[in-house]
Amino acid sequence: MAVLLALLVLVGCTRSGGEPAPPAAAQPGPAVVETTGGAVRGVVAPGYRVFDGIPYAAAPMGPLRWAPPQPRAPWTGVRDATTPGLRCPQDVRNDPDYGRPTGEDCLNLNVWTPDGATPSHRLPVMVWIHGGGFLNGSADIYDARWLATQGNIVVVTVNYRLGTLGFLAHPALSPDGDVGNFGLADQQAALRWVRDNVAEFGGDPGKVTIAGESAGAMSVCDHLVAPESAGLFRAAILQSGPCQAQADRPTAQQVSMAYAAGVGCADPVTAAACLRGLPADRLLRPPLYVGFGPDKLTGPVTGTDRLPVDPMTAFALGRAPRVPVLIGSNGDEFAMFTAIKWLKERGLPPYPKLLSDTFGPDAAAVAQHYPLGLFDGNIGAAYSAAVTDGVFACPIDRASAGLAHTGPVYAYEFNDRTAPAPDVLREAPFPVGASHSLELRYLFDVGGAAPLNPAQRELSDQMIAYWSQFVRTGAPDAAEQPDWPRLGADAATGPRMSLQTGKLLLTNDFSARHQCPFWASRRGVR
Repeated sequence: MAVLLALLVLVGCTRSGGEPAPPAAAQPGPAVVETTGGAVRGVVAPGYRVFDGIPYAAAPMGPLRWAPPQPRAPWTGVRDATTPGLRCPQDVRNDPDYGRPTGEDCLNLNVWTPDGATPSHRLPVMVWIHGGGFLNGSADIYDARWLATQGNIVVVTVNYRLGTLGFLAHPALSPDGDVGNFGLADQQAALRWVRDNVAEFGGDPGKVTIAGESAGAMSVCDHLVAPESAGLFRAAILQSGPCQAQADRPTAQQVSMAYAAGVGCADPVTAAACLRGLPADRLLRPPLYVGFGPDKLTGPVTGTDRLPVDPMTAFALGRAPRVPVLIGSNGDEFAMFTAIKWLKERGLPPYPKLLSDTFGPDAAAVAQHYPLGLFDGNIGAAYSAAVTDGVFACPIDRASAGLAHTGPVYAYEFNDRTAPAPDVLREAPFPVGASHSLELRYLFDVGGAAPLNPAQRELSDQMIAYWSQFVRTGAPDAAEQPDWPRLGADAATGPRMSLQTGKLLLTNDFSARHQCPFWASRRGVR
C-alpha cells in the first residue's frame, strides 16, 4: 500500500515542533505536572490543557537503534512541553513533511486534558495511535481538543518508530529471535507510561481505551493479541484497519536481509554494527513486506515473541481478549488512493491491467463482479469500489465477526460522501466520497481541509459523543442520540451504525452491499 504514504499530508497540517527548551525552575499551577521522569510544563487554554513532546523512552539511537525501548533518564527542573516533539524519521518522497523537524529522539507523546481533570478527579483515557502505513505520520497531526472538551476525556497521542527504524526484521539485529516490531514495542512502552503517569494529569489508568486509524487500527489489532499488551487497556477502537495485511516472519526476514545488502550491510556477521553505523537518512526508504498487488507496506511481524499469532487468525479462533470493541470502515475507502494515482499519472491504466496488477489470478472474477457497466464506464469508480470491498470493508467485516464471539462489538460505516477532502482530489474524474481517513476530520481538529458545514458539524458532535461515551463505559450509548446496539452473533446481517449527515441510521446490509460472500472465496483478502 505505497499510496498510504500520501495520506496524512492530505488530511491535515501539524503544529510546529522541535527540540524542547531546557528545563526551567518549577512553579506551581495547572500548567506543571510531575511525571516519573520529571516535571513538565504545558499550555493552559480555555477549556483544556495540552502537554506536548513528553518523552516516554530513551532516544533509540546508537546501540539502542533496533532495540526495545529503554527508560529515559530523569531530568531536573521543569521540562518545556508547550511544543510538539520531534517526528520519527520517515520517507517523505510521497508524504512531504514540509520541513517539520524529524529525528531519532522521537519517542514522545502528547496529553490533552479537559478542565476538571485532576489527580483527585480522574477521567477515562483514550490513547491514539496514528496511521500512515507504518511509514509516515506523527502524533502532532491530531489536535484532540474537541474530544477532550466535548467528550470530557483525557487523550494521549503517541509517536513511535516508523519504516526501517521501526520494523526492519534482520535476524542479526535480534539475536533472541524476536525480529522487527520495534515500533510496536514503542507503543507498548507508551501504554506503560500512561499506566504509570496519566493519573497525575487527571486520567484514570484503569480506564484506558486504545484507538487508531489505518496503520493505527492495525496496531490496535496487534495489541489485542500481543502478550505484552495484555492488561494495558480495557477497550479498543479500530478505524479503517486492514488487519489482514500483516507480515509473517520468513517474509519479513527475507526482505530485511535483502534490504541490508542494498545499503551495504550484506555480511550477516557484521550486519548489525554496519546498520547501526549508518546515518538515519540512509535508512528512510523502507523495507516493504506485505500488501496487495504492487502496493506494499512495512509493519509488525507475526510469528515472533512480541506478536506470536496473526490477529485475524486469532480473531477467527475466538482468541481475542474479552474487551469491548468499536470498529468500522468508510464507505469509499479506496477512492482517495485511486484519485492520488490518477493525479500522479494523469490517468489510470486500462481496467483489466489495474485488476490484474492488484488481484492477480482473481482479476477475471473481480471484473465480473465489478463490471464497468455498473459504474457508467468509469474506471476509477469501479476500481475504487472493488478494492474498497476486497481490502478494507470485507476483511474488517470478518474481524468484526470474529471479535463478536469474545466480547461486545459495536460496528459502524462512515458514509458522509460530501466529507471535506483536499481540493486537489476534486480534479479526479470520479468522486472520492467517504474515503479513507476523511472521518478523522470529524473527531480531531486536523485542519488542512474545508471547514465542516452545519450538518457535518452536527455529525462531528454525534461521533465525538459516541466515541467518548465508549471510552467512558465500553458502549457508545450516548444520551439523546440513536441507540447503537452491539453486533449480534450473525455479523453478516448487522446491525451497523451508518454515520452520515441528516439522520443516523442502523443498517443490516453491509456484507451484501460490499459483496463479502464473494470476497471470502478470493485469495486476495485471506
